[in-house]
Amino acid sequence: MSYKIKIELFEGPLDLLLYLVKKDHLNIYDIPITQVTEQYLQYLDLMKFLDLNIAGEFLVMAATLLQIKSKMLLPAQENEQVEEEDPRADLVQQLLEYERFKEIAQELKKRETEQQDIFKRPRIIEKEIPAKDGAVDFFEASIFDLISAFSRALQETPRDVFYNVIKEEFTIEQKVHDILHDLLLRSSLTLSGLFARAKSKIEIIVTFLAVLELTRMKEIIACQREHFGEIEIIRNQNNIVPVTRADQTDEKEDQTDARPDEGRGQSG
Repeated sequence: MSYKIKIELFEGPLDLLLYLVKKDHLNIYDIPITQVTEQYLQYLDLMKFLDLNIAGEFLVMAATLLQIKSKMLLPAQENEQVEEEDPRADLVQQLLEYERFKEIAQELKKRETEQQDIFKRPRIIEKEIPAKDGAVDFFEASIFDLISAFSRALQETPRDVFYNVIKEEFTIEQKVHDILHDLLLRSSLTLSGLFARAKSKIEIIVTFLAVLELTRMKEIIACQREHFGEIEIIRNQNNIVPVTRADQTDEKEDQTDARPDEGRGQSG
């Protein structure tokens, strides 16, 4: 594939593991290590395929999971009097501590936002995306939510499309322009809707890379109304430069200055 972009991942391997545990409603104290390891490696393969910047710690965690898996597959020794420690114990402890850390960080961020909102008007995002039943509870989707939606879109693509020879006429730049243009006409788009428009696997990939690029540029926000729910794409209002009266005045003056020249050209 000739079009790949570099996206910095702000989440780490513990974020991915917590995501997998919560997505399938697993017991964090009794993690099915084989299932989680397979899913973790699948996500890693997708991230490599998309040429995302994968930190070394992701690969270290993959090795750790494989090591834990191999230990748990070893038969128990019959003559052992001392009960061995669960190979997952350290990992579970790391996940619990990291989950608490994330909860504290989110609470601090929430308080900071509330303090900022005291001195400014309510956020435009909450107005543009009215939640169901009058609620305004929505949150930003993680990179792993986006990858999950991308994976589902590829799996749902008809098999015959995968073998068609298609001219590569889609570019990331074109898709970026298309998405931003659509958001001028509509307040939000669904990620599944963007994928549904695609007529080939190639177009799905380019569309997804364009969404990642727009997210990296902070031009859009990918959000969800509930955990693991539909992903909606909206413009990041904080990154839109408003048109000022001075800009409009300058534009009118430019148009006025251009008219006499047009008239002289016609009379000559």
